[in-house]
Amino acid sequence: MPLARIDMVRGRRPDQVKAVVDAIHHALVEVLAIPVRDRFQIVTQHEADEIIAQDAGLGFERGPEVVIVQIFTQRGRGAADKQRLYRALADHLDQAGVGGQELFVSYVENGPEDWSFGFGRAQYVDGELPIPG
Repeated sequence: MPLARIDMVRGRRPDQVKAVVDAIHHALVEVLAIPVRDRFQIVTQHEADEIIAQDAGLGFERGPEVVIVQIFTQRGRGAADKQRLYRALADHLDQAGVGGQELFVSYVENGPEDWSFGFGRAQYVDGELPIPG
């Protein structure tokens, strides 16, 4: 059920984009224990001057390979789970050719009433889907 918005600079080949989105999904499946087919990803590619992602004062430079990942999911996971997810994202993306300094993650939580998977219903609220976690 997590929704991942993935922003990157335009210019990667289709197989490279696929490697990035697959790496993100594998990390989510591994750490959050979601079903493999629970996959919702939106990829947006931008011109190089349309992404500004500095280091927040940590002392490193990002390059044109930057990948910004916003994860929207239900509340209830603790800091340790989130730290494991960040580490898994970095590890899987490293294997896909994205270095750790190029990864920026934002994790946003909400509740079961905030999701509709179609047909104008909140499936977690009406019991059609079990609430994760």
